[in-house]
Amino acid sequence: MADDYDMNDLKRRMNATLASFKNELSGLRTGRASASLMDPIVVQAYGSTMPLNQVATVSVPEPRMISVQVWDKGMVHAVEKAIRESSLGLNPVIEGTLLRLPIPELNTERRKELVKIAHKYTEATKVAIRHIRRDGMDELKDLEKEGLLTEDASRHFADKVQKLTDDSIAEADKLLAAKENEIMQV
Repeated sequence: MADDYDMNDLKRRMNATLASFKNELSGLRTGRASASLMDPIVVQAYGSTMPLNQVATVSVPEPRMISVQVWDKGMVHAVEKAIRESSLGLNPVIEGTLLRLPIPELNTERRKELVKIAHKYTEATKVAIRHIRRDGMDELKDLEKEGLLTEDASRHFADKVQKLTDDSIAEADKLLAAKENEIMQV
């Protein structure tokens, strides 16, 4: 009997989930213009959904302004719609194929709204981490049923999986606290 279990896949999946979460948090603006603010926006283009950066060039000409240069004139309204429907609260001003996005000052109400969005992202991340944990626990049970793991080894690895899960959730909470502080302090 081989009493070993490879946890690298679970670690890789949890780390990928946390990396995705960091990316989502970086998209929440804190009052300054940033091209990465546009990363989560997807556009209905040519019969499918595409990231904004595949139909336009995003730049930051001023500290409180983002410009989006759409490559295809027919896509301007689709890009505008995608930006308006995002949770970023931006109102594009169209000038031909150029969309200007003024970044308004963050008021207290908008800051609280951004914190709520950050909490929503955090909860989705925690759910994803718990799903990965469940997959790992199910795999351990299967290995034990097949006789490939002893009951003691299975319990040992279950404790390791739980610790990995707890550490990943704690990391998500730490990232949320930092982002919350950044949003409320700016």
